[in-house]
Amino acid sequence: MTDPREWYRQMRRIRRIEERMMELKNAGEVPGSIHLCNGQEAIPVAFCSLLDERDQVCATYRGHGWALARGTDPAALYGEVMGKAGGTNGGRAASPFLSDPGVGFLGENSIVGAGVPVALGAALSAQHRGDGGVAVVSIGDGALNQGNAHEAVNLAAVLKVPLVIVVENNVYSEMSPIADMIAIDTIAERGAAYGVPAERVDGNDIAAVLAVAEKVVAAARRGEGPQLVECLTQRLVGHYSGDAQHYRPKGEVAAAREVEPLVRLRAAHPDLAATFDQIEVEVDTEVEAAIAAAQAMPTPDPSTVKDHIHV
Repeated sequence: MTDPREWYRQMRRIRRIEERMMELKNAGEVPGSIHLCNGQEAIPVAFCSLLDERDQVCATYRGHGWALARGTDPAALYGEVMGKAGGTNGGRAASPFLSDPGVGFLGENSIVGAGVPVALGAALSAQHRGDGGVAVVSIGDGALNQGNAHEAVNLAAVLKVPLVIVVENNVYSEMSPIADMIAIDTIAERGAAYGVPAERVDGNDIAAVLAVAEKVVAAARRGEGPQLVECLTQRLVGHYSGDAQHYRPKGEVAAAREVEPLVRLRAAHPDLAATFDQIEVEVDTEVEAAIAAAQAMPTPDPSTVKDHIHV
């Protein structure tokens, strides 16, 4: 996918779904915490454009964008976060645990870094199938400080499984600056210690992300083992829905809005301004229809409380 119009459509769809989700949360229609990916949309859109039915994706609790880029129906996503029976998981998973295996999205994980061992398993499965499939896992910048992530990346390197680790470095590990959490200059430097090739890219430039994604996904498919990509970005919202962001310096969010993915793409293609405007109108209509469909879904029947439970 190299059409900037399609890039804009997909990123704008994710952005608008997240914006409206916050509004629904504030209106009391979405229970529990939500972790939005506003400002980070270029990363899942670029990577998922290269994946097919052989491939699997795992994400953090900030994973709505990855689910949508992988093909999750917006109405089903809204239904899930609203706790409706028609949600991707029957209203059981809500925002931080939703999954959609039918489109190759193994799900989010509310435990920091815990998606890496899950994706390792998916990559090992793909290796045994021998069909060229890959597993992609998205983690935050703080996740590589977690033991489970260290262990999984190390084992992935030892076994040379087709795993792509995408580190979405949005500057903050929850509310702590990543510079206060690691003693090295870049997260990509850690790749050498694992024996894993590592790249660093501007995560707000979708063309740049796609170029790196094409390289690492192809390498994983060829059997060259795990690959690591550090994508530099910033979230335009709080860590979670109730985050007042007092820890962020004055003007930081405003500055981030000047270089976020949608703004960058518009700046790169001024000739498409009218087209992008029309796409926004179409996406807004689509998102409102998805919300209406989710609102019309019934809540789960209490008699089904034991469904989806595996012991």
